[in-house]
Parts: sequence; C-alpha cells; structure tokens
Amino acid sequence: AAKAAGAKVMPAHLESYYRPVDLSEGKNMKKAKIHEAILNCDVWINVPILKNHGGANLTIAMKNHMGIVWDRGYFHQNDLQQCIADICTMQKKAVLNVVDASDVVLAKGLFVSPDIVAVDTAAAKFFNQVREMPLDTVGHLAKGEALKVGTMNLDKLNVKRIKL
Repeated sequence: AAKAAGAKVMPAHLESYYRPVDLSEGKNMKKAKIHEAILNCDVWINVPILKNHGGANLTIAMKNHMGIVWDRGYFHQNDLQQCIADICTMQKKAVLNVVDASDVVLAKGLFVSPDIVAVDTAAAKFFNQVREMPLDTVGHLAKGEALKVGTMNLDKLNVKRIKL
C-alpha cells in the first residue's frame, strides 16, 4: 500500500542499516544504533497510534522511538521507562509528533505537537478518561521531562482544542 501511494519503503531487518549515536544526556542508555533513514533525512514526523503496552503501559510518541533503534532488547533489560526517555534525548528530533487516538474505545482524538513529552501527556490524559491509566503509571513522561526533552505542564503551552 505504501509503495502504491508513492512511498519509499526502507528495509530495517539488518543491523547494517543502523548507525551509532551518542546519547550523552541519557541516564541508562548512553548510546544507541539508529536507523540511517532517520539520521539522513532533513526532517522526520513521528506518527504513533495510542494504545496499551504491557511494559510501558502506553505506546505514544516517546515509546514509538523504539522503532528506530536496532537493539530494543536493551530497553527491556535496563529500565524500560528510563530508556524510552533516554532515546528521546537524541539530537535528531522529530519536528512533529502526531498521535492517532482515533481507535480509542468510544472516543476519538488526534494530538499534534513538536514537544514529544507534551503530546504524550495530552494523549495519556485522554486515554485516562476512557480507560483508567493515571499519568504516574507512564513513567517515561516524568523521566523525559526531567531530561528536558519536553514538558508535562500543558497549562504553560498554547494548546488549541478543535472539535470536529
């Protein structure tokens, strides 16, 4: 479907497609191998789907970064929540994060922000209204804020709510 729409599909099944990157601001993860397509692009847009996740509790924009890393097993062996926050300290950041919450039970939403922590916080709050999932159970949000990746304080942002 992607090829039919004109997309260039990038293979990701070999370690040779990934290059080492330093994560000097990370706490548990100080380096990672990131897919060359991310490192070589001018800009990239992160488009996760909001959903439950066994280890991280929620998959949103920050957790979606695991998809650009070669060794995802490292996350699970070295404090998953912290490693999710750590990978978001990389220098090549997504210029925009678009969270698709259109399949959340009885509610639909779309969250867009260049601030990865803010967009995940907004999506997690939305998810909590539908299914109980308090923010403190999604530990990588506060850990990302502590690493200055973004903010959980949505009140200090210029948030626009559009109802369709």
